[in-house]
Amino acid sequence: MRYRLTFITGMAVGYVLGARAGRERYEELRKGAQRIAQNPAVRNTAEAAAVNGRALANRACKKAGERLPGSVNQRIRSLREQRSGDEDEWGTSNT
Repeated sequence: MRYRLTFITGMAVGYVLGARAGRERYEELRKGAQRIAQNPAVRNTAEAAAVNGRALANRACKKAGERLPGSVNQRIRSLREQRSGDEDEWGTSNT
């Protein structure tokens, strides 16, 4: 499924970048992409993937422990402090 989605996304991007269909076709594709991005099911799936990714990253970071260089630990701390809000980059809650 992941590879299929990547392939479809690549085809869409390639078509937009390489097509000579003009501005009208570009606008149709852009509106379609916006409809997909605003679909609640897609947003929920993206949010779930982001939460799972963060959880896996936290586990990996804990597992690596003190083996990480100090600069990496500092960067991780600063990123965690920046993301301490209640909303993520999608504007939805992290619940």
